[in-house]
Amino acid sequence: MTLDWVPATDRDDLLADPVARAVREVDGARVAEIDPELADTAAFCERYGVALDASANCVVVAARRGGEVRYAACMVLATMRVDVNGVVRKHLDARKASFAPMAQAVELTGMEYGGITPIGLPDDWPILVDAAVADHPDVVIGSGVRRSKLAVSGAALASLKSADVISLAN
Repeated sequence: MTLDWVPATDRDDLLADPVARAVREVDGARVAEIDPELADTAAFCERYGVALDASANCVVVAARRGGEVRYAACMVLATMRVDVNGVVRKHLDARKASFAPMAQAVELTGMEYGGITPIGLPDDWPILVDAAVADHPDVVIGSGVRRSKLAVSGAALASLKSADVISLAN
């Protein structure tokens, strides 16, 4: 099955509300409708013929220091793992960092689990974009909902207001 990509601004019905508001600032963002049962990366890539290294995942991290909890998003290619306890913890100057619980991630982002994306996250969240994602010409990411995907350039992700490009793998 092929994906029918259209400008994301033409189909905001396929985007979570915070994503629909923010996507206007992302050059060239396109959206395609998918089967929501196939939103998880491996199933999506297999069914729609997208290479794992052309798909990026958004991981929400909770960083703690001195009783304060801050949240951040990490963007990595689907072929990589985020070094949360090393690279991310140090970059966020936290004593402890871990994956945010699903319910918290959904509530704080206003997005569906399995569709969370860096586009439309709260303004005070750092967005850590792995260098391999930033260098990618066209990467498939979540749209804020499970029934669609966005395609954007890595450069567009790297240019998001609170983005930092670093190497996130250990």
